[in-house]
Amino acid sequence: MRFKSTLLVLAGFNIILASCSTNPYGPTNKVYKKQTKELSKVIRTKPINPGGEDFVGTTNFGLRKPNYVIIHHTAQKSTEQTLKTFTLPRTQVSAHYVIGRDGKVYQMLHDLLRAWHGGAAKWGNLTDINSGSIGIELDNDGFETFSEAQINSLMEVLAKLKKSHGIPAANFIGHSDIAPGRKVDPNINFPWKKLADNGYGLWQDSILVDSVPETFNHLEALRIIGYDIKNPVNAQKSFQLHFVQKEITGVLNEEERKILFNLYKKYL
Repeated sequence: MRFKSTLLVLAGFNIILASCSTNPYGPTNKVYKKQTKELSKVIRTKPINPGGEDFVGTTNFGLRKPNYVIIHHTAQKSTEQTLKTFTLPRTQVSAHYVIGRDGKVYQMLHDLLRAWHGGAAKWGNLTDINSGSIGIELDNDGFETFSEAQINSLMEVLAKLKKSHGIPAANFIGHSDIAPGRKVDPNINFPWKKLADNGYGLWQDSILVDSVPETFNHLEALRIIGYDIKNPVNAQKSFQLHFVQKEITGVLNEEERKILFNLYKKYL
């Protein structure tokens, strides 16, 4: 009987070893668990005053609530390269989800934890983008079209996130939107209209006004939508990349001003 029990223990141990040896991210998964445990210790840290006489624990609190989804392209050669990049401590960059060209979805971080994907960014009055958003990286070298399988998987992830966290349609945006002049992802081939048609992001109407009012201030409209207009040319380039997807000049022509006017009214 003892011999049989020993065999069962050894068999279980071998299964664990096998799973670790076949999963290249076994070691980083262990680090993930260790770091989440350390974060829980921070939360449980005693109050500053040793006795805690002045500490009154409220019953009304919870984890952070993500209210934005930021879509990126990886600008790398493969999903494997991106996963490696996001599991190396020295890179200091991460995302909640990575979606391969083949449509395979990798979740790298719990939705309610803060990933490091936005960098120096601004949208409206929000400057700490990472604290209020979920980052999704699409495996793409920065110039390719996005595969149908990849976009289909993205839509499934977005549906889950929108339902789980109550994210407004207007709050599905791109990295280039929040970092004008610094980032250009997702690239010009990204199907923003298709996403908007399914409730993830906004898009202009098919019929626009004949002309915009003479009093229309296009920079103020960009600011109201959310763009950082500190550098007007960069803001206009980011707008063109998302909503025009043709030549990115940094100067809006009359048709593009009509598109902006139409969208501006949606964001009011």
